[in-house]
Amino acid sequence: MLNVLQGIPYQAEGMGKRKLVDEKHLLVMQIALRAGQSVPQHNANSNVHLLVLSGEVTVTIDNDGHMLKQGDLLAVAFKSSMSIKNIGAQEATFLVIKTPNPCEMQK
Repeated sequence: MLNVLQGIPYQAEGMGKRKLVDEKHLLVMQIALRAGQSVPQHNANSNVHLLVLSGEVTVTIDNDGHMLKQGDLLAVAFKSSMSIKNIGAQEATFLVIKTPNPCEMQK
């Protein structure tokens, strides 16, 4: 068992991350951002859902911005261009839920 609210992988420089589940049909990552930190722009390599556990982030999907706060869940379609930034003064952490696991998308 793992409590995702303990041992959150914050880093002094850049985003922190840890893999929580890595199975054939599911990949779950936890991302941790201090105030002002971000996840660089990239293309979604699977079907993605973002679930904010704490803090506030702005998610930009194909140039469309979404403000998310604790408890918000956002779907991101496969191959969408996306970036994420902690816009608040507090730390933020969220789950990245990918199905299927991106390694299965490349087959």
